[in-house]
Amino acid sequence: MKFDKISQVSYHFIAMLKLPIYMDNHATTPIDPRVLEAMGSCLREHFGNASSLNHPFGWQAQKLVERARAQIARLLHADSKEIVFTSGATESNNLALKGIAEIYGEKGRHLIMQVTEHKSVLDPARHLERHGFQVTYLPVDSYGQIRLDELERAITGKTILISIMAANNEIGTLEPIEEIGRIAKEKGVLFHADAAQAVGRIPVDVEKMGIDLLSFSAHKMYGPKGIGALYVRRKNPRVRLAPQIHGGGQEGGLRSGTLNVPAIVGFGEACEIAARELETETERILRLRTRLYEAVTRGLDEVTLNGHPRNRLAGNLNLSFSGVEGESLLMSLSEEIAVSSGSACTQARVEPSYVLKALGLAEDLVHSSIRFGLGRFNTEEEVDYTARRVVQTVRRLREISPLYEKTGSGKKSERKPTLQEGLPK
Repeated sequence: MKFDKISQVSYHFIAMLKLPIYMDNHATTPIDPRVLEAMGSCLREHFGNASSLNHPFGWQAQKLVERARAQIARLLHADSKEIVFTSGATESNNLALKGIAEIYGEKGRHLIMQVTEHKSVLDPARHLERHGFQVTYLPVDSYGQIRLDELERAITGKTILISIMAANNEIGTLEPIEEIGRIAKEKGVLFHADAAQAVGRIPVDVEKMGIDLLSFSAHKMYGPKGIGALYVRRKNPRVRLAPQIHGGGQEGGLRSGTLNVPAIVGFGEACEIAARELETETERILRLRTRLYEAVTRGLDEVTLNGHPRNRLAGNLNLSFSGVEGESLLMSLSEEIAVSSGSACTQARVEPSYVLKALGLAEDLVHSSIRFGLGRFNTEEEVDYTARRVVQTVRRLREISPLYEKTGSGKKSERKPTLQEGLPK
């Protein structure tokens, strides 16, 4: 493997690292060994069907499922009966939007969301539009947040659902969820939040935040893939949903299908760990993010921070590098460092980020963006190595880029405020 202009000391440093380095924790997270241990014991010993309630194998499986359901509910400050298991946040989002539309469609056929929602919210919304529903897509400001006064003005007597994501998957911006929940309650409108990036990374309290439906996945919080949940409020108000998968009537009839007991056990364990370690983990990851940002911006000019400078996920760093194509930078780093240029769910289609475009970012900067997603298992050594490789690679690409000759000024970019230290307010 070739490294440009790295000293013998650096070669010794590389030998201490395990390459490639994983910094794409918004796409998915590695499974925590403690989660894997809990799942392994379940796979080896407790293989029963949780719906087989006429023998001990089924009883034990059901007991494990209900224990996990309680662990998950505690993380959200919810009741365990309000947790519906799904295959992941995409299915949860579909169940929330389509399930609400089918039940409450006679009351009204209007929904509200923001333009930067995940595709698993935007695509079901477009499906509903084709079936006679009206959807208002709220714009966002230059940091990626909606304006609360625009949300209030968008609500009509026919509005049945507001769906606003808690944390953006590309730029990490946190939305004012508690204020949105308050507005929804005052107007008598149901409130759904796609919290795939939020649960396990920031404190989530469905009661305090006024959330009626909440979608999330285990694999975004060091749990297994293929398992997620939808929180569905049971009182004040009691939310009703039309099931989208029919069959055996599992999960209170809302989501039929044999329960994936080992994955559910892992999901519960991941939530238990998050509830216990969230504060200290957030502070550690925040220090790593600050270290990465400062090292990159010390070594390079014309770097733009995308997203809110403070109210963002601790592990998120989305940067644009003037004069460099993001795909070229990704390819140059790919054998050593795993990062991305946007949502993992749309990587099959090479297209500019609609999230960055919605911020009003210049077209050249949209194409030059990279998302770093730091997580539980990243180290200072990995951050330092990543920063050096990014600086070296960007410098090399700029040397051969006619774009940078036109735009490079040698000065620090002032297009966005600098990253602010400290936890989100």
